[in-house]
Amino acid sequence: MPALTHVDKAGRPGMVDVGEKAVTRRTAVAESRVWFPDHLAETLRAGEIHTRKGPVFQTAIIAGTMAAKRTHELIPFCHPLGLERCKITLETEGQEVVIRCEVAVSHKTGVEMEALTGASVAALTVYDMCKALTHEMIIQQTRLLSKSGGKRDFNTEPTETP
Repeated sequence: MPALTHVDKAGRPGMVDVGEKAVTRRTAVAESRVWFPDHLAETLRAGEIHTRKGPVFQTAIIAGTMAAKRTHELIPFCHPLGLERCKITLETEGQEVVIRCEVAVSHKTGVEMEALTGASVAALTVYDMCKALTHEMIIQQTRLLSKSGGKRDFNTEPTETP
């Protein structure tokens, strides 16, 4: 059975010591989806959504980027990383907004949590900005799509569903 990396032999939680690890180029891509009900599907197909709060997709990109950069302040055992790249894209697919967050850094530790945090906060921002239109939205399928540059690479097809 694999050992948890953030728990010592006595069962106490703690930050992983990355001091002896090599600096490598680390990347990760995460995705989150926001489902909208039928009566807003046409609005989604029109592209950028504007509410009284402003442009939804543009605001979500900014919020997701800010969150990815501050992941270490939100997740207790994440190391602070100076991200070298953070790209958030939002696309519509049927009744969903598909949010992808791609991050990269040259460091001793990976950026999976930064990608997941960026995608999640961008999805929460879409929800927040559109809640005046409906509360029937569903944030779903937040998941890691790929990571590279660490001990193990990981890759899944974006169309695979768990």
